[in-house]
Formats: sequence, structure tokens, C-alpha cells
Amino acid sequence: MQQRRHRAESHGQLARRARLRQFRRAGLTRYRCDRPMPLGVNLMSLTKVLRCAKDDDMRTLKAVDEEDVTNLVYEAKNPDRIAEYDMKLMDIDADTLTIPVTEYDARVTLPTSEFTRILRDLSQLDESLRIKVSKEGVWFASDGEAANGSVLFRQSDGGHVNEDDDSIPAGVVIMINQYVSLTFSLKYLVNFSKSASLSGNVQMLMSNDVPLLIAYDFTQGCIRYYLAPPKIGDD
Repeated sequence: MQQRRHRAESHGQLARRARLRQFRRAGLTRYRCDRPMPLGVNLMSLTKVLRCAKDDDMRTLKAVDEEDVTNLVYEAKNPDRIAEYDMKLMDIDADTLTIPVTEYDARVTLPTSEFTRILRDLSQLDESLRIKVSKEGVWFASDGEAANGSVLFRQSDGGHVNEDDDSIPAGVVIMINQYVSLTFSLKYLVNFSKSASLSGNVQMLMSNDVPLLIAYDFTQGCIRYYLAPPKIGDD
């Protein structure tokens, strides 16, 4: 019963935030998937198992329909060591994880170093961050009891996204169809910024009253974070 309560709480939290990480098939040594398969894993358990691999190990993830475990195999470059781990799967309702297709009103690209610095600095003032996007630029603000702070970025001269190399900072690139103003929890945004090492740029896609999309693209794939403004996820 305790496990079922934990699952229910986790599903409720997913209404507020979700994460999607995708590896491109071309970036994998071997890939086979006969049909879509959602795998519910405990992230803490997965992290512990992944730490058992050496940096140069070949890692293979296997799963079979109707089984309650997923198998991870670590093969050394020398054929003298093969390690296998079975990890129990969690029963997660796939419908809970569905991300709706959205046409966003604003798209902002920033160097990840700037994005991380903004969140680090403004999180010292308050627990919430307001983001506004207009034709003048993108504005980040946090209003605390003891101090207020804000940062404004304008479009960089010649700023553009290098589609061939995501590690190259693009400067500030702003594409806007409509003014957007939303407030989000800094706690989650700071956690999202920990993926900054994956790419030189981060994209923020926003529309009023829909979840914010934070996107990092890198050579082998991409990672997407979705965060709803507080009033969307609140009961």
C-alpha cells in the first residue's frame, strides 16, 4: 500500500513538471525497438546502477513486454568483464506523461552560462521567477522581502543558433509572436539548469497559461523540461 501511495503522489507532481530526454538513433551503437514501450524507473535506483559502470564501458539497456524488470549490461572493452543488473520497473500510467503539442508565442535562445547565472543570482532573493518576453527583449525578475532583482537581455547583433554545433553559444536570439509574462518556481528551474553542461545554448519556449518548455539540444539527442505556472498545476 505504501508503494501505491508513493506512485499516486508522484503522478500528482508530474502535473506540475515533466522531463523528456531523447537520444537520436544515429548516436547509439545498437538500437532496436519493435513498438513503443514506456518504462517506469525510480531515478534514484537508476542513478545507483549507472554509477556501477566504468567510463569506457559499453552500456546496453534491455526490456521485454510484460516483464517487471529492465536489464542493464556493462561490457568492458576487453572481453574479460561483463556486468549485469536487473532493476524493478514502476507501474506508471503513460497517460500522465503525455505532453500536448503546443504552438508557442515566444522562443528565446540564451547561452547556458547566462541562463545558469540568472537562476543562481535571482534564487537568492525569492522562490519565484517572473519571465517576460516582448519585442524589447526577455526580462527575468525576482521580488523578495529584503531585495528585488531583474535582468534584461536584448537580441544580440548577429545572434543565431548554430544547427551544426550545439556547443557553440548562439548569443541571445528572440522570436516572438505575442507578449508573454509568466511566473515559475525557481527551485525547479535551478534543477533544470544542471543540464547546462550538455549544450552551449538553452531554449525557452513560452505561451501564456501553458507550461514552459526548457530545451537543451546536443549531438547525441536532446533533453526537454516542462514546467507549469503554479496556477495550472494547483487544484
